[in-house]
Amino acid sequence: MSLHTAVEDIKKGINNKDIKCVVWDLDNTIWDGVLTESCNVTLKPGMKEIIAQLDSRGILNSVASKNNHDDAVRKLNELGLLEYFLYPEINWNAKSSSISKIQKNLNIAIDTFMFIDDQPFELDEVKAVHHDIECFDASEYQKLLSLDRLNPRFVTVDSKMRRKMYSDDIKRKEVEESFEGTPEAFLASLSMHFIIENAAEEDLKRAEELTYRTHQLNSTGVTYDYDDLKGFLSSHSHRLYICELNDCYGSYGKIGLALVEIKEAHWHLKLILMSCRVISRGVGTVLLSYIMREAKKDGKRLVADFKKNDRNKQMYVAYKFANFNVKEDDGNGNLVLENDLSFIQEFPPYIKLEIK
Repeated sequence: MSLHTAVEDIKKGINNKDIKCVVWDLDNTIWDGVLTESCNVTLKPGMKEIIAQLDSRGILNSVASKNNHDDAVRKLNELGLLEYFLYPEINWNAKSSSISKIQKNLNIAIDTFMFIDDQPFELDEVKAVHHDIECFDASEYQKLLSLDRLNPRFVTVDSKMRRKMYSDDIKRKEVEESFEGTPEAFLASLSMHFIIENAAEEDLKRAEELTYRTHQLNSTGVTYDYDDLKGFLSSHSHRLYICELNDCYGSYGKIGLALVEIKEAHWHLKLILMSCRVISRGVGTVLLSYIMREAKKDGKRLVADFKKNDRNKQMYVAYKFANFNVKEDDGNGNLVLENDLSFIQEFPPYIKLEIK
């Protein structure tokens, strides 16, 4: 099977992860000229088309610029670009600090960011703080669309909706900040609808994308390509589940995946993952609880593979709260967990669960 782990690439010193967010400088990068010196700056040739193409590939865009905020926002709006930029940081702070804020708001790993600037000093300053970020000279911007890391293997429905899904989440956060009530009451106000179903062939591009993009709530970090996943669909001894989340503000898209091997004495959970975008929505264990219930209904125990690393601690906590215990530990962070299914968490009362 053609699968590999990101850990193996890291050991080789290779970062071939897809870029998830491009952070742009403004002056002499997106436009020619310096805005504080003249308001008559002009957009660089082909720039809007490049940004729109990145957006259509599911790659987010943001801004880290030393500029007067209101003037820069006004100019971006005039140029028809403002809508493309999530959490723009336009101020006089160090750009490394601005990127830290963008990264925190988007909640995606810094090693999937690219920073573009025309000034070597700014590129060096960012790289000195964020060692894993890819820095790119703005003079080479016309080469961007041909770069491997900016060309995802598949562009899915979820990819095309990615900016909108993040924009919807900004609205949710604004409402949450002003909400008067308990966190549980706020979650209930979202009218969340969680859907679990057996994956179909039309889901496989998104399923592959999830295994490559999701790291925080990911049990093993193993990546599966389209052909691997298609093989599981035709296997009588495997089940591939995919899940989706919607609420009153819109769709989060397909946000979770699980692969189970059905054995004679037990179910073996080979992989379970959940998008980091739903961590704060309290639905991270819904898919796990469903699988536990299904295994118990089948009269079998449940074991699960887990790979410990610095980025998936929340997933390990979720397993422990779900009453999993360590059955095997090879001393290198590779665990096999086991659950006798004597205790299964209830589904959160603030979601509507649908099984298809």
